[in-house]
Amino acid sequence: MSRSVSITARRHDEALHSDQVEVLLMQFEHADLEAPIRISSDATRLSVDPLLYGTRSTWNGADPETEPYEFAFASYQMPGDQEDAPAAARVILDLFDDTLVKKLRSTITPATAHLAVVYAASPDSVEIEYRGLEVSDISYGEQLVITSARRAIEERGVPRDLMTKDRFPGLFR
Repeated sequence: MSRSVSITARRHDEALHSDQVEVLLMQFEHADLEAPIRISSDATRLSVDPLLYGTRSTWNGADPETEPYEFAFASYQMPGDQEDAPAAARVILDLFDDTLVKKLRSTITPATAHLAVVYAASPDSVEIEYRGLEVSDISYGEQLVITSARRAIEERGVPRDLMTKDRFPGLFR
């Protein structure tokens, strides 16, 4: 699977030391949710009353003033480029309340996850982005582990035609 990575991100990945701080922005969407769930791995203080940490970014259509990405201790494994496996991401959230788990597990169909890596100095400039991942597994205990993946091509539904004389006359000779 190909993916686009900005030259800035490549330069910082290859450098011995970088002054840029990577921030993971996550957005979870589902028709049953009244608003998307937005999470950030950056602990920048956004307001004092109420005390709020996170990232203000316009990524994925968010309004930075009213819809910030709220902070959660997070570690992540971004999707790889294997040709024989669908792109899969794994996000581990520490010290997070269980409302996210309840919201994502209350739906019958899987939620959709969008992930982006930005730098803290420029949160509107996306360096690496993955869109349209399905939340395939949520496990929790002391940590919340969310696994998201694109569905393998073998699992996608295919429209089937009925084998009738009108549609497939070569079958009925």
